[in-house]
Amino acid sequence: MPRHGGASPVTKSVPAFIARTQFGQILERVSQNRDRFLVTRKGEVKAVILGVEDFLQAVVKTPTSLAALQRQARRRGTDKLTLEEIEAEIAAVRRPKA
Repeated sequence: MPRHGGASPVTKSVPAFIARTQFGQILERVSQNRDRFLVTRKGEVKAVILGVEDFLQAVVKTPTSLAALQRQARRRGTDKLTLEEIEAEIAAVRRPKA
């Protein structure tokens, strides 16, 4: 079940062979659950698999203005809109007024 909010991501160690054979499942867990994986070979960590959001959060500094917009979207619940819902909202605003 996906974690939401401030739940800490789970980091698991997985041998390279298992990572290779179960890569699809690992990607699903990374993207849906925010799990992280340390890929090992002969007991030594060789790579890390983590989701894009976690990577960007760790590496890229979010501009203050974007962070404010993201907080506002979460408060209003608009961060969960589908692409279709967003397009419908834009179309409604662009419709000529009678």
